[in-house]
Amino acid sequence: MNLKLSQLGEGYIQVYTGNGKGKTTAALGQALRAAGRGLKTFIMMFMKDFPYGELKSLQLLSRWIKVQQCGNDRFVFRKQPPGDGDIQAAKLAIKRARKAMLSGRYDLVILDEVCVAIHYGLIETVDILSLLREKPVSIELILTGRYCPYQLIANADLVTEMQEIKHYYHKGVVARKGIEC
Repeated sequence: MNLKLSQLGEGYIQVYTGNGKGKTTAALGQALRAAGRGLKTFIMMFMKDFPYGELKSLQLLSRWIKVQQCGNDRFVFRKQPPGDGDIQAAKLAIKRARKAMLSGRYDLVILDEVCVAIHYGLIETVDILSLLREKPVSIELILTGRYCPYQLIANADLVTEMQEIKHYYHKGVVARKGIEC
């Protein structure tokens, strides 16, 4: 294991949760800010295999930001429980994220939609609590997603809840390329 002391010195645990729009966007903004200071970020996207617009942009910053997608959310839209393949994909995502976090190559690790993965039973809260305990002191760790379990909130250093006040989705506006996807 190649551990180095990050430029950050001490890293913290951040959570972006709630029903409002902007959790992933906030985490990606943090990665963008970090890249501007020469920090390296690893992003694991749970339940997201769609070719989101941000992935194209992040390719331009691949020297500083590495993104992996693992699993999808089709079972949610089908209103079915997750299958074994979905659960295995989430477990693989945690394994990859842990490896990246402990590698010494990254300053910031983002687990995008990890709270949603817990909510749908793809992984358990204890899996993430274990990862939090293993977090090197110098790593900044960001967890995103609706339905964040209280145990993760209690172990975080910074928690932001995105609250929906009004959303055009309720008027029938679907996700638009470049804005929501």
